Amino acid sequence: MPRLSILAALLLLLVGACRSHAEEPPPTDRVVLSIVGTSDLHGHLRALPLLAAHLDALRRERAADGGGVVLVDAGDMFQGTLESNLVEGASVVDAYAALGYDAVAIGNHEFDFGPVGPRATAALPFGEGEADPRGALQARIRQAPYPFLTANLRRRGGEPPDLGVPSTLIERAGIKVGIVGVTTEGTPHTTIAANIADLEIAPLAGSIAAEAASLRARGAAVVVVAAHAGGRCTGFADPDDLTGCEPDHEIMAVARALPPGAVDVIVAGHTHQAMAHRVAGVAVVQSYALGAAYGRVDLVIDRTSGHVVSNMVHGPRRLCSGADADPDDPLAVCDPRDAQGQPLTPDPAVAAVVAPALAAADLVRERPLGPTIAAPFVARRKGENPLGNLFVDLMLRARPDADAAIINGGGLRADLPAGPLRYGALYESFPFDNRFARVKLSAGDFAAMIAGSLGGGAFFSLGGLEAVAACDGPDLRVTLEAAGVPLAATQEIVVLASDFLATGGDRAFAGLQERGLATITLEDDPPLREALAAELEKMGPVSLAPLAYHDPALPRIQAPSDPPVRCP
Repeated sequence: MPRLSILAALLLLLVGACRSHAEEPPPTDRVVLSIVGTSDLHGHLRALPLLAAHLDALRRERAADGGGVVLVDAGDMFQGTLESNLVEGASVVDAYAALGYDAVAIGNHEFDFGPVGPRATAALPFGEGEADPRGALQARIRQAPYPFLTANLRRRGGEPPDLGVPSTLIERAGIKVGIVGVTTEGTPHTTIAANIADLEIAPLAGSIAAEAASLRARGAAVVVVAAHAGGRCTGFADPDDLTGCEPDHEIMAVARALPPGAVDVIVAGHTHQAMAHRVAGVAVVQSYALGAAYGRVDLVIDRTSGHVVSNMVHGPRRLCSGADADPDDPLAVCDPRDAQGQPLTPDPAVAAVVAPALAAADLVRERPLGPTIAAPFVARRKGENPLGNLFVDLMLRARPDADAAIINGGGLRADLPAGPLRYGALYESFPFDNRFARVKLSAGDFAAMIAGSLGGGAFFSLGGLEAVAACDGPDLRVTLEAAGVPLAATQEIVVLASDFLATGGDRAFAGLQERGLATITLEDDPPLREALAAELEKMGPVSLAPLAYHDPALPRIQAPSDPPVRCP
């Protein structure tokens, strides 16, 4: 055989050997588990059929190599849309069951529905009568074929809360996987306080460490945490590069406080931001909110030793199909194809599960309210905005005997879009079933509360009065005015708010009633949102323009800078 032919043959043999080695499955003593995490769906059922398509593709991929998929959610599943809220989250539980979730964490907004039925709080004081202030959540826990997890919620005094379980132990591809759930320590100030008055929140890291140790003792080779607590990072190219992460967020501190090796993956949530990083050796993923994306960590486990050999942290994967893929979208990686290049389209089985809830919601959503929105009313969590100002003005139209009204930035969940205003848009802007509250207090105490909000607390849109903030040395002082006339600090005023704010939410009136400085009266009906809808209907076919409610040149709250205001 000529020398060239011999060399060619040898080269072909070598290439064939290399290809064979590359295409071999992983060694039989190793297995790949893909941990998939979601959070903060807030009732957005329309995203779930496409999530199902992504999951089906990944499950096929893992089945082909002998591995498996673990699917967890980090909480705040229900509150936010008509299709979920009309049935107090039951439609989300059905959809999650169809998707095959292994476990979910309890988020702060899981407590928002209160007792079963239209009220968001029990009619009688806590502990009296039969109305369970967590009845709606308990119904969802009983309905679900997967566990609701919370390891750090307990009754005051240390007793278990009779609310889900701390953790669960499952088996996937022959590997035991423990899953722990925890809830943010900010829960008492980010849900209706009356619904959790008998509960206390233990520190997350200690609760996780104790439960993880218990799971390891029961044979867990992998421990996953579903944490309704989050962070915020930008840049997902290198999971070990934390320069784009804000270091003071809750989940960053939790990951750093855990004993080395206690947990392998944290699926985070609550902040509606994203992470795909390793923090103190722990893979942490978080994937925005409202069904926009999901997170994924691939773990390689040695079957013999039971140890995790390596992990691969994937950037947030946006849910998209061929029809809406945008390669330039800054939100997250978006590829409408599976690993084999096949297009991903919404799963018809999951679509059929969510269809009845969507149809029922659409009937309510399309109800016209009368006005036309000339341009979008934009919501902002921090800083004055047209949507917040519109809402407080509507509150005062509904209760004209009050002096002022406030609404918290966290209560503004979506912009009002341009065009004829329909009930569904109002609902998604303010999906909470809060009632009116009247708070009687001095103008001086109310001014101090506004100063605190400008200095770094929750921002409150203000109606009925104007506020002028100025630095007095290191302190921020606020003067309240009515039509340009300053109010005396001792003058008694009535402020409209939601029952959420009045009972301790966002620390708005924290401690004032206990110290005898405020009198709070809660209304029963209607929900605040329905009062807003009624006032909009009374307006008739008018055009509403954002500039009429927020002119940046003439703010209702004048301050040295945008919040948080810092005095030298």
